[in-house]
Amino acid sequence: MAEEIKLFKVKIDNISVEVEPGTTILNAARKIGGDIVPPAMCYYSKLNGSGGKCRTCLVKVSKGSDADPRPMPKLVASCRTTVMDGMEVANITSPEVQEARKGVVEFLLLNHPLDCPVCDQAGECHLQDLSYEHGADSTRYEFKRRTFDKIDIGDKIKLHMTRCILCYRCVYTADQLTNKREHGVLGRGDASEISTYISQSLDNDFIGNVIDVCPVGALTDQTFRFKNRVWFLKPVDAHRHCDNEKCCGKTVLWMRGDEVFRVTARKDQYGEVEDFICDTCRFDKKEAKDWVIEGPRKIDRQSVISQGHYVNTVKPKDPLVEVLDGRKPKLLFDIHSESQVNRPEVDLSKIDGPAHSNDFTKQQS
Repeated sequence: MAEEIKLFKVKIDNISVEVEPGTTILNAARKIGGDIVPPAMCYYSKLNGSGGKCRTCLVKVSKGSDADPRPMPKLVASCRTTVMDGMEVANITSPEVQEARKGVVEFLLLNHPLDCPVCDQAGECHLQDLSYEHGADSTRYEFKRRTFDKIDIGDKIKLHMTRCILCYRCVYTADQLTNKREHGVLGRGDASEISTYISQSLDNDFIGNVIDVCPVGALTDQTFRFKNRVWFLKPVDAHRHCDNEKCCGKTVLWMRGDEVFRVTARKDQYGEVEDFICDTCRFDKKEAKDWVIEGPRKIDRQSVISQGHYVNTVKPKDPLVEVLDGRKPKLLFDIHSESQVNRPEVDLSKIDGPAHSNDFTKQQS
């Protein structure tokens, strides 16, 4: 019989939760859910080694544990710090954390361009949400921003390094999901950049997933680039039988009418991919007939994508029946047959161009 694991009791923003030993503060907060979950721009639960780079998930540990109740002297990254039994953590209840997070956001935006109106990531950008919630009204940065030229790192992927915040997610994705990695972080310090070695192209069956894991608009889908805005599209869950054994075949189709504009992997409430998909599903299957559509994707009502995305709507009650005391209203008459002005054989709504005098009956003076 397996030995029962002793759970650690942790309190985050005065809410208690029990988790297994080795759980990070961030994942413990995600188990509770809601607003107390720290934001994360670099951590990705499905990528080994991710986290600890963006510093947006900083929290205050006011009590280390029952065995050692001393607080930690500095704010810690919740994605890298594991819980202890009896630990007490402050996130949204700590003014110190909120002020530090505001500074981190300001730092991330030092070189990030304010091109949200033309960025394909607008509407589903984590940095955009983070700057709205924790950002300052203005910047104190007085120096020239770091800029790079846009480059193609493959026939399907566009790299706009000026927007990159060096979260390393795309590097970990290519390293752990594909057989070989052609790109990484080149340079050091302020000169660091995501790039390929000697201008190689990213060519792999799963390399398109770097687009999904990017929290900003640094890596975008060239087949969708500038074609539409996400809040004008209707995301629907769909699946297909994929010949690639590593691909789950479960995706989200972003449609307008019957046209499929792009295909992405399904993401959870924290913006993380549930299952990675292959490039065939992502780039080559852009017809609705290629998929089994399951239904509308559930969208957070606070997201801009939710506008026009009506699910489980209730048809308003028609008050006319009650006004008429239960009697059904009579259908409106056909103006084309009842009118004594236009000729009966002429349907004014179907004629080419404006109505002519010949289309009307001549009135007797």
